[in-house]
Amino acid sequence: MSRKANYRTGSHSRKRGGGRGGGGGGRAECREWRQEQHEEEQIRPEESGPRGTCMSMCPIREVREREAQRLLHRFEILPGTESDRLPRADPSRTVKEYSRPAAGKDSTRPCDLRPPSVLLKTMCFLIDDIATSPTLQPWTEGYDFVFDRLRCVRQDMVIQRVSGAECVAVLERTVRFLLYASYRLCEEPLRLYDPRINDTHLQESLSWLLDCYSSGEHRHLEEFQALSLLYNLGSSRALRCALELPERVRDSPKVRLALAVNRAHLERNPVRVLRLARGLDFLQSCALHRHLGACRQDLLLLYSHGHSSRNCRFPLQCLAGILALEEAPAARLCRAHGVAVNGDYVVFSKASYVEPPPGDLQSTRSPEMVDSKRGNSTVSEVIHGCA
Repeated sequence: MSRKANYRTGSHSRKRGGGRGGGGGGRAECREWRQEQHEEEQIRPEESGPRGTCMSMCPIREVREREAQRLLHRFEILPGTESDRLPRADPSRTVKEYSRPAAGKDSTRPCDLRPPSVLLKTMCFLIDDIATSPTLQPWTEGYDFVFDRLRCVRQDMVIQRVSGAECVAVLERTVRFLLYASYRLCEEPLRLYDPRINDTHLQESLSWLLDCYSSGEHRHLEEFQALSLLYNLGSSRALRCALELPERVRDSPKVRLALAVNRAHLERNPVRVLRLARGLDFLQSCALHRHLGACRQDLLLLYSHGHSSRNCRFPLQCLAGILALEEAPAARLCRAHGVAVNGDYVVFSKASYVEPPPGDLQSTRSPEMVDSKRGNSTVSEVIHGCA
């Protein structure tokens, strides 16, 4: 019989007129049981994490350390002190940098953690004053700075187990920024931009955000479900999650269009994928952009088999329109795949079609399919969800 059951038996016998020994034993066992319960509660981890008390974007201790070690980023240096032996930090621009958890280092001190309101303020500063600043160039340097500081923002959120509206607001802006960066930097060399690292953090942030959406009503749910479908085009997991959404969400225009693009991709219909892609907005086009190269390659393969004839002359202008490219890039793409280009026409042949080695066709920005859709909206408005 369990100790809890013994306690109940002792109490019951006391009520029925049991002896003093029985009652005393019951009280003793009760005290022992309560002591064990208290010890279990002491061992059990807290349901909520530590609460941050740092009300600035960077803890003062870190500011002093980085000043002394000359580890301030040039974006954080107080104007006029750049040439000093120890440049001073600008308190309004210095942001806590990411550091890996190390043995013996306490990363949960409240004075080093920023509460959710400060994390959201930091997020807005990074977007408005760094990522979209016209004066801080090159953009790759601004991206590196923002990427590192956003990583630290998420680290503070994880340690404090932040949830709720402010967590969602930070994650939404993080996903939009990383999506935009994945498109804007697609032509940069690997030493300046690593798409795999960006993808890893984008997927983690998007997954976290969609988990937050699982409880309660959220204004941007449809937007990010559609972005997840387009960025993970052809993913069975993303498609399954979308199909399990409430009918109201599935029938929203953004999700319905993203599902149609996915269906066309799974049916191996690149012409329909590219046609539907014209109806996507700017950020959705950024999400889909990384799949356009494979889609165009699949289209040329299908056309090389379907229109394989020496007497068939396919207008280059028409093909460029289907590929959503200008004529010159379309001609280069055809030649790279063994498709002959004769003046204003192309000649398809399944025997001459070749797939270029991986890496030969570098991803390029697409003015027609992506850039033109931003219109008059600023990048800041896009990332904040105001476009």
